[in-house]
Amino acid sequence: MMKILLAGYNLDYETIRQLQAARPDLCNLTPETLSAAYARISRDPRPVDALRAVAREEVEKARQSNRTIVFGLGHSSVAEHAVFNIDVIGVSRLVVEEIEKFRLCSYTEKSQRYILLADDAVIPEEVREAGLEETFRETIGKQNALYHVLYDKLLPYVLEKHPEMAALPENRSTLEGWAKEDARYIVSLATEAQLGMTLNARNLELLLRRLAAHPLEECRTFSRQLYERTFEIAPSLIRYAEPTPFDRDTRSALLRAGEALLARHSGEEGYGEGGLGGEKNEQGAVRLIDAVPDADDRILAALLHTSSALSLGRCRTLVRRMDTTEKTALLQEAFRFLSEHDTVLREFEYADLTFELTLSASCFAQLKRHRMATLTVQDYDPDLGTTIPAAIVETGMEPTFREVIARTEAVYRQIVQRAPQAAAYILSNAHRRRAILKVNARELYHMARLRADVHAQWDIRRLVNDMLVLARKVMPLSLALATGKDGFATAYRNLFPEGKKE
Repeated sequence: MMKILLAGYNLDYETIRQLQAARPDLCNLTPETLSAAYARISRDPRPVDALRAVAREEVEKARQSNRTIVFGLGHSSVAEHAVFNIDVIGVSRLVVEEIEKFRLCSYTEKSQRYILLADDAVIPEEVREAGLEETFRETIGKQNALYHVLYDKLLPYVLEKHPEMAALPENRSTLEGWAKEDARYIVSLATEAQLGMTLNARNLELLLRRLAAHPLEECRTFSRQLYERTFEIAPSLIRYAEPTPFDRDTRSALLRAGEALLARHSGEEGYGEGGLGGEKNEQGAVRLIDAVPDADDRILAALLHTSSALSLGRCRTLVRRMDTTEKTALLQEAFRFLSEHDTVLREFEYADLTFELTLSASCFAQLKRHRMATLTVQDYDPDLGTTIPAAIVETGMEPTFREVIARTEAVYRQIVQRAPQAAAYILSNAHRRRAILKVNARELYHMARLRADVHAQWDIRRLVNDMLVLARKVMPLSLALATGKDGFATAYRNLFPEGKKE
């Protein structure tokens, strides 16, 4: 007979501390007991709730069991049953990017689109040691001062541009947000941020190791403090917090190898001063670098495979023999009952696309949220220029914006000479970097729903729409309904002129 039991749920740590204070005899307030109980499921016939009861009564035995199973036998997935909720306060926006590289964790971040920023900023230890703290603070001050000026200019501009919305009090927050999201392009990556983070013990240990090996002192400090806050709670699941040689040395070795290659080939035709190839991408540049051949056919064959008893090879042969009308008819059945809130079927993951993007820090802050995609980046590069919101140009603030950007880049060059690893802190949300993004068609659908929608921020909306234009060239059938939520009804009518079947 089926039985579903609630084994546990998140509790605020202050509640746990109060409980411990009231009941000093309670020694089992640790997620380790859940990990130990679940680890025993595979070899112990007793019901799971009985295994949990044993683990709660014998915490030290549970911890020893965890150490044996997770670290002795290498069954690391057991550590995933222990989950932590972490408040992260007073870190820089630059380091938030490093934290959020760990894609199997969950994050909710303070938004610069919705919150009017104060003048808080992290002063990197590297900048202090380089003797540039005063210059750094002065530049941050100029950026933040302009942020407030821009907001004061942009808010009336937005209200005047959207009079029908401005007439309704419930729209005030949205309109203020539009002014904030454009003003923020001038603030630095040193701006303080905060976030809530949820992660299991397995990913916690990986995060601790990788950030302990990071060249930025702020990342290493974050790793140390996170270890101190969590180790005492679950010592049997957090064992290797120091970086391995792979964590510590791989990136620097690759950097040296890349520099050596560039030096050897720098005089060859087609290699300019801008680095390998010498090219500089334009604002918002999107290039489709690679796509699987016959992308539509791959998805169709996968749909046919799960809807029949045929081998994948026979499904692919059949799809190759189908005409466009037959292919469209099959895809229609995959889409017929889809709404703008549904996720397309998993078969759409069999078609991959790889893009090279040049995007602002502001845009990247949103793109990095798509954690199931494969995303790698270069450092921020002032030579790639800046992304300036149209509203800043239209309010006549572009010259002032560019003046502060020029001052920012001059200080950036000073920091590069003395503390290169920390130079990016001073750059603004308008500065750009290059990224490589690999997505499958299913993930691209998800991105389209959120980021191509009329309510999405303009910078990432433009980027994703450019991606969709290129992607539809290689899989026009499969991406027929890849739109923002606001465009779904129109796209659906185009695919189903006869209407939806009930």
